[in-house]
Formats: sequence, structure tokens, C-alpha cells
Amino acid sequence: MENTLLHAVSVFMGFFAIMNPIANVPIFLGLTVDDDEQTTAVIALRSLLLAFLIVTLFSLAGKVIFDLFGLTLPAFRITGGLLVFLIGFHMLQGNHSNIQHPSEQDKRQSREAALSVAVSPLGMPILAGPGTIATAMNYSSGGGLMEVVVTIAVFAVLCVITYVFFVFGEKFVGYLGASALGVITRMMGLILAVIGTQMAIEGLQGAFKIAG
Repeated sequence: MENTLLHAVSVFMGFFAIMNPIANVPIFLGLTVDDDEQTTAVIALRSLLLAFLIVTLFSLAGKVIFDLFGLTLPAFRITGGLLVFLIGFHMLQGNHSNIQHPSEQDKRQSREAALSVAVSPLGMPILAGPGTIATAMNYSSGGGLMEVVVTIAVFAVLCVITYVFFVFGEKFVGYLGASALGVITRMMGLILAVIGTQMAIEGLQGAFKIAG
């Protein structure tokens, strides 16, 4: 029992360091800056559900999936890094879709477009990126069924904590005003671009090690 508890604490700290919910709040707010509270809550829920499903899948069958498709973690890091960089670059430029006098169909399409960020880049690769997947595979593959269950359960707890941070994070930023949020959005875009570059660099380093 004591070993299981220590393992759970170790898994939680590992996941928290990789998917730091506090650090991701400004990124989340930057990606949902033009959305209402209901849409924001749905985006938070969808992105975390997707991240949970991805981590659960790779905890149960990560090595099988990579071997089946001939994938490597460095290749995953490079692709994810490029995607994060592009998203961050657009945020840095302040690019947002402005719709003048939208019809009901346009509103529905606009909301679906807003909800799409729950899949990419929030759900993957920001929340369930290469680091998170690698962490899940590492903790779940080290033992038997108990390690897998603990890994999945701990990540579920972290998802709940992250959801609370996402939903209520806007209240703190609300005191700053729209102009300050615009600055934060661009800052987070820069950070995302740097994160993407770092992911790509780590992927290239891993690729060179494999090739060497």
C-alpha cells in the first residue's frame, strides 16, 4: 500500500511538471480570448477529455501503437513541435477571425471553429504532448496492472485540477482588461513558439541518436 502511494505521488509530480496547469492557463485564455464563458467551459472539458483518452490509450498500449505504425518518439516530438510553433506564431501576430454581422449558420460554424482548438493545439500536443505521452508510457510500463491503473487515475485527478484552473482563470485575467489580455495573448504566442521550437530540437536530437 505504501509503495502504491509513493508511486502515485511520483506519477502526479511527474505529470504536473509536464502538463503544468498553472502555466497553461494564460495559453488557454489566449486561445479562447474571443469566446463566451459557455464555449470556454466546453473547450476546457473537451480538451481535457481528449488528453485523458490519449494518455489512457498510450498507458495501455503505447509501445504497441508505436511499433505497429513504425513510429518513434523523436518523430512525434518534431511534428508536435512544428504544430505548436505555427499556433504560437499566429497568436504572436494577433490573428483572430472577425465576423461582421454573422448569420445563424455563420455563428454555428464560428462556434465549431472555436471548439476545434480543444482538439488542436490544446488537447494535443499542449496537454497530451510527446512529454506527457512519454511520461505515461514510462510509468505504466514499469510494472503490472496496478501501475497502469495508478497512472490513469492520477492523470484523471490532474485533469480535474486543470479544468478548475482553466474555467476560473479568466476571472483573474478579467481584472486586467482587454488590452492587457491582448498583450498576454502575444506573450503566450511567443512562449508557445519557443516551446514548439524546443520540442522540435529535442526531437532532432533524439533522431540523431537513433541514426547514430
